[in-house]
Amino acid sequence: MMQVISLLLENKPGALMRVTGLLSQRGYNIESLTVARTLDPEVSRMTIAVDVEAAQRQQVIKQMNKLINVLQATDLTELPSVMRELVLVRIRMPQESRQAVLKEAEIFGGRVVDSSTEGFVIEVTADPEKLGEFIDVMGSYGEIEVARSGALVIALEAKKLKLQPPVPTKKLEEVY
Repeated sequence: MMQVISLLLENKPGALMRVTGLLSQRGYNIESLTVARTLDPEVSRMTIAVDVEAAQRQQVIKQMNKLINVLQATDLTELPSVMRELVLVRIRMPQESRQAVLKEAEIFGGRVVDSSTEGFVIEVTADPEKLGEFIDVMGSYGEIEVARSGALVIALEAKKLKLQPPVPTKKLEEVY
């Protein structure tokens, strides 16, 4: 079953590697991964879609919350949320199909971001299922090339950020 995990983590070198390494060590396949800085430049939001058995979902979240640099890991799989993904499709098609392709792109809320005599590059933002349908439709008109962003997910109900308690440290003077 697909699990969607949202993480807030410190924007530091190695943070992404620790999270993906944990999943890799456990034998989980990452289906989608997106990472970007939040409004706070020291914190990044990572969204991961990973194939995990339902019985193991809570364990994955607990393990992620124990990782260095992870401030919060949340399972969004069953929470009310909005999921979107961006796709860029380059389509090369016969001249007589151009108007039909433009009409289909409009139906899916797409927009042409590049045009040439051979075809178009079309951008669409939607949920992953709708993007799959769009890609199938475009493929029926000609040769396509696809680039997908990966899933972006945000919970509909805002949850307060619960940071892990700081690790106690001794002052340098106490050590020497």
